[in-house]
Amino acid sequence: MSQDTVVAKRYAKALFEVAFEEKKTLEVEEELKALVSALASDTDLQRFISTPKISGEDKLAVLKNTLNGKLSTLVINTLELLVERGRMSILSDLLDSYIKIEGESLGLADATVYSTYKLDEREMKAVAEEFGTLSGRTIRAANVVDKSLLGGLKVVIGDTLYDGSLAGKLERLEKSFNDKHRR
Repeated sequence: MSQDTVVAKRYAKALFEVAFEEKKTLEVEEELKALVSALASDTDLQRFISTPKISGEDKLAVLKNTLNGKLSTLVINTLELLVERGRMSILSDLLDSYIKIEGESLGLADATVYSTYKLDEREMKAVAEEFGTLSGRTIRAANVVDKSLLGGLKVVIGDTLYDGSLAGKLERLEKSFNDKHRR
């Protein structure tokens, strides 16, 4: 594990604890996601933040001016610490760590549901409930259309793949036939 990842976990843990006390854990998560996405999509801003010749105060002033009213005090304070300590590069790792800490503490898990077509809200709710029961967590599911699937679903929760796709079933069937013939 890299030093940056360890540091990002410490910041994430501290941020989560304060957000939890203020009952703003999900709000902070959404703000962090928006911030990471905004910074990732703006190369000029990335260059500005990573330029060592620009003082931390100037960087912070620009960020605060740009983000004024769009982020909570919690996220602004965390951003301020990262800029002051020259740690803006860990923001993405901080978000990942925050989501993991939040999930463990609140019993949440994110799932990616791969299907051949876009699932409607009712179908997504059914998948989330089914896998929530299976995993013992509240599932927040996102649907990804994958035209390479022949049918069925593939669901990824953390490091676990649940393959209910037609191709996956065929592969398992072929493996069982091969195993029987080898005996």
